[in-house]
Amino acid sequence: MVLSIQKWGNSAAVRLPTTLLEQLKVALGDKLTVDVRPEGLMLKPARHAYTLEELLAQCDPKAPMPADLTAWNSAVPVGREAW
Repeated sequence: MVLSIQKWGNSAAVRLPTTLLEQLKVALGDKLTVDVRPEGLMLKPARHAYTLEELLAQCDPKAPMPADLTAWNSAVPVGREAW
């Protein structure tokens, strides 16, 4: 697929066809991250950066605490959590 760079105000723009948006699973108004690579640009859907308030809103404050929390002391990271 070949796309043209066009003038958009004082900037340049590339229009993304609907078929490309569908392949990326994005829609108008969504955000993309752009990585510059030696072979060109890579566009990826931007990940939502949750705030602490958003994460806490998902928690059930009435949920019972685990009886034994010692396993937490030896737990290793399984994702991108910060220790």
